[in-house]
Amino acid sequence: MPEIAAGWAFADAFVPEDDAIEQARESAHHLGIEPVSPAVGAALALAAGAREAPAIIEIGTGTGVSGLWLLKGAPEAQLTTIDQDLDHHQAARAAFQAAGHPVRRTRLITGRAQDVLPRMNEEAYDLVFIDADWEHVQEYVDAAMRLVRPGGSVLVAHVLQQGRVANPAKRDRVTVAYRQLLKAARERESVIAGLSIVGDGLLHLLHRP
Repeated sequence: MPEIAAGWAFADAFVPEDDAIEQARESAHHLGIEPVSPAVGAALALAAGAREAPAIIEIGTGTGVSGLWLLKGAPEAQLTTIDQDLDHHQAARAAFQAAGHPVRRTRLITGRAQDVLPRMNEEAYDLVFIDADWEHVQEYVDAAMRLVRPGGSVLVAHVLQQGRVANPAKRDRVTVAYRQLLKAARERESVIAGLSIVGDGLLHLLHRP
């Protein structure tokens, strides 16, 4: 479907990325990481800025691409970001510094999210962003719903898996995991769920006040 592909490319080019984000994206490619697309990054900035979210937690730091977009939307926010790879955090820390964000506003926790999240305070965050290993994505969403304040948002990247989730013939483990995640999200009574086809798919859950 060339028209759809052209639309995705147009959306990615619509909001240009600044030098710090471009450098973080280049670092991601060097490390073999797939960062969020520019269009998804812009959606994150809008979500963060809409609430002027003062407290954000990110599961899956990467090299800082998504974190930089979140801070672009809410430059006064406190960003806590979790990743188990120290190399990722070193690259992200350099990216945040290059963008001029004070060290006190970015808290990088190196460790497995499964171990870190149970220690985080309940209803302490205005926005939770998840871009991490698919094997535990449902577990991360469940934890995020505990961490986010009423009225806050949980966003999950890569939920459409390049269109495979929408194709019932695709039954690989990754596709099935995200398909089950979307079904569970739609059935949650405590949220308003929305699904955007931007980038590789972005799930947005609004925790009902």
